[in-house]
Amino acid sequence: MTQRNGIRGSSDPGLHSETSKAFDLANGLDHDEGQVAAADCGQGSESGDPVAITGGAVTAPDGGWGWAVLVATILVLAMTLGFPACVGIFYTDLQNEFHASNSETSWVPSIMTSALHAGGPFCSVLVGKLGCRPTVMLGGVLSGVGMVASSFTNSIAELYITAGVITGLGFCFSFQPAVTILGHYFVRRRAFANAMSSTGTALGLCTLPFLGNYLHSEFGWRGSFLILGAVLLNSCVCGAVMRPLQPKKHRGQLLMDRTPVPSEKQAKRESRLRTAWRFLVASVKEHMAFDQFLNNRHYRVFAIGITFMMLGFVVPLVYLVPYATAHGMEPSRAALLLSILGIVNIVVRPPFAIMFNMQWFKGRHVYVFASALLFNGLSNCICCIGASFLVLVAYVVMYGLSMSVVGSLMFTVLMDIVEMRRFPSALGLLAVMESITLLIGPPLAGILVDNTQQYFYVFIACSAVVASSGLFLMLSFLWLDKKERKASQQGQLSAQPEAENPAADASPVCAYSDRP
Repeated sequence: MTQRNGIRGSSDPGLHSETSKAFDLANGLDHDEGQVAAADCGQGSESGDPVAITGGAVTAPDGGWGWAVLVATILVLAMTLGFPACVGIFYTDLQNEFHASNSETSWVPSIMTSALHAGGPFCSVLVGKLGCRPTVMLGGVLSGVGMVASSFTNSIAELYITAGVITGLGFCFSFQPAVTILGHYFVRRRAFANAMSSTGTALGLCTLPFLGNYLHSEFGWRGSFLILGAVLLNSCVCGAVMRPLQPKKHRGQLLMDRTPVPSEKQAKRESRLRTAWRFLVASVKEHMAFDQFLNNRHYRVFAIGITFMMLGFVVPLVYLVPYATAHGMEPSRAALLLSILGIVNIVVRPPFAIMFNMQWFKGRHVYVFASALLFNGLSNCICCIGASFLVLVAYVVMYGLSMSVVGSLMFTVLMDIVEMRRFPSALGLLAVMESITLLIGPPLAGILVDNTQQYFYVFIACSAVVASSGLFLMLSFLWLDKKERKASQQGQLSAQPEAENPAADASPVCAYSDRP
């Protein structure tokens, strides 16, 4: 549910035309449904990747080559978002190799996941300078080189840099532009496209544990990291598919709502320090949606809830395999649990994609999302029953069902509450906020395991964190929507003349739509 996609309360002077478009869309007008501003998806450059245009709109094909982009996005998400969970297979080997504790070893997937999200602003800058296609390919190179370098490390600290920072940034540079350009290719079918692209995470969870376990048994962790680095280079191929929507623009042409370049006379009068400061502030405003966080209450609530949720959402994926092997389960069967989780996601996400694109769910995406978070948090309590294979299979099935809904709707909800042209910067700020809790979550869980020598306390803590974030989102959006409806009704009453027939209802002041 959205408040004209985050337009109300913004001080951006270029929003009047966007407001009329959002109002038309909310009232079922289809003549503008295929258009979406693409100003943040690539600046004209020598790379030939200018998705952006100047002061106009890009017609979203909602099909055609967009289906190829969707397939490429699925594969990119499989190799980026699905990969950190695969590190749990090598958890014990890394502990033994470097004589590290649980908290020290857990920093590897923690830094990797945190860099994946914290690199959002840098990724946004690269997308603005190079375009989506080269940025995705650059991410593929970085992630591949990072994993190859990890196979030659001699300490856990070196692994933090190679597998954590370098590979994590590579994942970020591949993942975020892929999601962004997909949003420009699909408008009318955006909920379906986002839900289908989220199956990439499930595909990675399903295949990478099998591949990692096989490589681990054949080549050890060092050989596995070397081969997995080669696999990650395939993101470059996927990036090559993501061709821009617009022909090349002349260099130096201003993009919509970009800060104008100061004249030469003005630049001479100002000091270099002041000019640099202004450039820094303009870049932060452009690539970090602080104005949305301050003025768009729906985005602010969503960002806070997601940030807190990430403190415990991915931790069970890191500790599931160590939890199972610590209770005597064979490593191959423990790795099979992650594959079952991926299979559940692959099976249920396509039907969810079709279902969430139905008219009944328009404006209700955030409530389905919050309910799935609540269910996901409560499912972690199943691990407290025991650590047998059947119990953990039941756990991953319940966790996978709720995870499918969360993954299918996360980007859809974000696109619902902000304008599409502000989506990259909104995603960038959200990613930075997420990175903080993603960074500290697994190490805190490792400290808990080191102090208690029991893994199930980790799942209890994760249950409390994720379930409470779901409740927070649900209650907050209920309150905001109730307040908006009340304001809308008051606006209608005050706008009606006294002599007018009260049965004639005016259009609501605050229109809700899940489309930009």
